[in-house]
Amino acid sequence: MNPAIRIPAHAKVNLFLRVLAREDDGFHSLETLFCLLSLADELQAERSDAEGVALEVEGGDCGPHGDNLAVRAAQMVLDATGRRFGVRLRLRKHIPVRAGLGGGSSDAAAALTAVNHLAGNAVPRHELLQMAARLGSDIPFLLTGASLALAWGHGSRLLRLPPLPTMPALVVIPETGISTPEAYREIDQARLTGHRRGAVSLDLESLARWGDIARLSGNDFEFALFGRHPDLKRAFEALAGTQPLLCRMSGSGSAMVAIYRSRRDRDDASLMLGARHGRVVAVETLEGPPAAPAEV
Repeated sequence: MNPAIRIPAHAKVNLFLRVLAREDDGFHSLETLFCLLSLADELQAERSDAEGVALEVEGGDCGPHGDNLAVRAAQMVLDATGRRFGVRLRLRKHIPVRAGLGGGSSDAAAALTAVNHLAGNAVPRHELLQMAARLGSDIPFLLTGASLALAWGHGSRLLRLPPLPTMPALVVIPETGISTPEAYREIDQARLTGHRRGAVSLDLESLARWGDIARLSGNDFEFALFGRHPDLKRAFEALAGTQPLLCRMSGSGSAMVAIYRSRRDRDDASLMLGARHGRVVAVETLEGPPAAPAEV
């Protein structure tokens, strides 16, 4: 019987996100504070006698097989270890797609970890991080196992931070989905009309408490997208109206995340919102690292 590994692939939220200059290669530099959420996909990986990577998905549409980030990540590890075996991936989706919660990126990070585990951890950690950076800007953070980290550049420069206490949160998932290329086109267009950010000074002390992070929070994509998508603006305003400690759109959208001072505040907010602005999911921020791969 072939060995199998199961690993959670957690969603992330950007507690703040600043889009910096567009570089000559067409990509943008970022400055962001990542935090893990309890919401997670589940990935199972097992050796296969067939060549390459097979993928089964339950609970969502992950697009064409060859474009799937988890498939590409698994194939990278197989290539690096001499293609000694094939891999069968089973993915159970709970994180919505095109929502800015890093679902596909987290699946890829989980695949890197799980397939490397099947290969006897033959690929050193620093090489896995390089693979992650080639796959996408969120993936290095999601591979590290950190629950909180400051990232900049293309997401491959990371400063792991001491974890913050677990806090209750709500995720609002509007019906409108936003593709990452669309979001960047909108932000580039918005800046042609004169939108500019103010200066921000970051230090470790300002990232050590939820209240201080709430004062720093912001997302450059909100300004660019809310004018084009009024339903997203309405969802954000409704969520902010429930008096959370912090409320932001995550990543390039379209999901909104609010963090509350207590579970009672969160539960009251969920009742207040209903389903008028999309699906509402109660979650928590993670204080510690996610669960390690487990054999099944």
